[in-house]
Amino acid sequence: MKLYGNPFSTCTRKVLCTLAEKGQQAEFVPIDFAKGEHKGPEHMARQPFGKVPAIDDNGFKMYESRAIMRYIDETMPGTTLTPSDPKGRAMMEQWTSIEYSYFYGPAMKIIAQKMMVPMRGGTTDQSVVDAAKEDLKTPLAVLDKHLATSTYLVGDQFTLADIGYMPYVEYLFACNEGELITSHKHLAAWWNRVSERPSWKKAIGKA
Repeated sequence: MKLYGNPFSTCTRKVLCTLAEKGQQAEFVPIDFAKGEHKGPEHMARQPFGKVPAIDDNGFKMYESRAIMRYIDETMPGTTLTPSDPKGRAMMEQWTSIEYSYFYGPAMKIIAQKMMVPMRGGTTDQSVVDAAKEDLKTPLAVLDKHLATSTYLVGDQFTLADIGYMPYVEYLFACNEGELITSHKHLAAWWNRVSERPSWKKAIGKA
């Protein structure tokens, strides 16, 4: 399998973590954002939205990180990251949906304003940051309440749902907004658990 991505991309890191949890590897093909390779014709042919990651598994080509994660978990040997029972799978899908619908968007607005904009020579728009923080209040409270009685998002099993949140939380800390997490006791405890996993350290290049 070839994995086309960027090591600093949140969605690429989800796939790298999934591979590491399975004890598997892919041939990593870096896509250089600075050179605009993600918008070049070669990459656009494999990912028509000009994003990363994308994979080529012996001719089977696909993109979108959440779909790739499911494909890897289902087709590769190793520890399963999807619950075996219908209720467990449903709960995994619920928390994945919450990540996509309510968490990822505002989290990325903060990350973009506080990390990406300054890197490109721009100035952070604090009003965007403040609005995003407000939008995060409900999902963070919901996560914290749930994790008061659950080790991971689906009981005692670490699943694809957990991985989905991890790159955004990592970057919230990196842009000095970690208090969004640490101010929620149970969510902070979850982060302390998952961020110490060898798979995550490998995904972010700290293994």
